[in-house]
Amino acid sequence: MSESLELFIRVDENGNAVDHPITGNNFGLAFPDIDVDNLPSNFAKFIRVPRPQVGVYEVANIDPEYKLVDGVYTDAWGLRSLTPEEKAAKQQETVTAFNNRPQAENWSTWTLDEATCTMQPPIPRPAVDETKIAAGIMTFWCGADANWKDTPVRPEGEYKFDFIAWAWVAV
Repeated sequence: MSESLELFIRVDENGNAVDHPITGNNFGLAFPDIDVDNLPSNFAKFIRVPRPQVGVYEVANIDPEYKLVDGVYTDAWGLRSLTPEEKAAKQQETVTAFNNRPQAENWSTWTLDEATCTMQPPIPRPAVDETKIAAGIMTFWCGADANWKDTPVRPEGEYKFDFIAWAWVAV
């Protein structure tokens, strides 16, 4: 019997993959008379390929196609770059979502970094200070000062930070 990590796929007379890959264990149970080391032409070994990392301005198919690549059937992921229109729409969606947050005026000086499609402050965030965090002090962007600023100590209980008043407020 074959190992469970081994995969097989049915192949039609034109060499196209049919259905989905099956594990070696299931293949052995379904086709006990087929020798996996000497497969008939209507079956082939299959190698699973993970979905590729998708870049900021790329899209990948949700499901792969099964293709013969270098003599082995495998997942073939469709990956393409966004069109200029899609890229512009994604950038606009990022800016719009950022500007529609509560108290968005606090971050009005932030701009879109087109390379990462993220909003960035005009001054880089300072390094995280674990001592301050342990003391209940956070470092947030202060739009009024156009810089990073420490908050007052966070009170016990359920509070959220009001960036305009620069104070913790009970929820």
